[in-house]
Amino acid sequence: MSCCATVSTGNVGMVTAFGRFVRKANPGCIILNPFMCESISDEVSMRLQQLDVSCETKTKDNVFVVCMVSVQYQVVPGSEALAVYKLTDPQRQIKAYIFDVVRASVPKINLDDVFAAKEEIALSVKSQLAKAMDSFGFQIIGCLVTDITPDQKVRNAMNEINAAQRLREATKDKAEAEKLLVVKAAEAESESKYLAGVGIARQRQAIISGLKDSVVSFSNEIEGTTPSEVMDMMMLTQYNDMLKDIGGSGKCNTVFVPQGSGDLGDQLRSGVMQANLVQTSMAR
Repeated sequence: MSCCATVSTGNVGMVTAFGRFVRKANPGCIILNPFMCESISDEVSMRLQQLDVSCETKTKDNVFVVCMVSVQYQVVPGSEALAVYKLTDPQRQIKAYIFDVVRASVPKINLDDVFAAKEEIALSVKSQLAKAMDSFGFQIIGCLVTDITPDQKVRNAMNEINAAQRLREATKDKAEAEKLLVVKAAEAESESKYLAGVGIARQRQAIISGLKDSVVSFSNEIEGTTPSEVMDMMMLTQYNDMLKDIGGSGKCNTVFVPQGSGDLGDQLRSGVMQANLVQTSMAR
């Protein structure tokens, strides 16, 4: 029989005599009473310990997931004997409570919400474990849901749904951009036509003003002339200029020249109408 023993740092030894717990032994060298048959039967670790538990359960929408839960626990100082002698397997007891809480919480949540509810699940597990393990001399320091893993087919389906949603958003944004381009182009075309119309109107006003000034000036310079005669002379001048330009362009095959006497304006209008008829027949 030995009269001394050692307890490792971070542990607390359980000294028994004739099989009955007598006292605790702190780390270091311990003097034992050989006459009482004292011995260190067990050592309990006072370090912070972690237990990782993998629990399979299903969600509210009947999708099976695997939840990885990590629990940090420690023996309560002063309750070492309670932790050693009241529970045969503390880790097995902790696992049982984790399974119970996770399988009671996750089935109330849809798959899409499980990932966002990790903290709530962890708090629920910690709360239930703290109440249960306190009576056995253990304190729960922390609880984390470190991973939630659905089946691979479910993950692939979730990725496809996400990709389809992003594609739909991209298509919508592209359509809005094309719509904006069309609207802006239409607005630009409308503004362009408006400005072109304003320009043509101003050009015609300038022509009319110029003709008016020319008629007035010509009538003042040559007595006896009427505005109608002045207009006929100006139309004839423009008509000759037109023939000159058409003949020099090289793109005209037929030129109608009015013959005979008559009103010059009627002859010009008749020539324009005949030219239009020839152009229409050539297009057919």
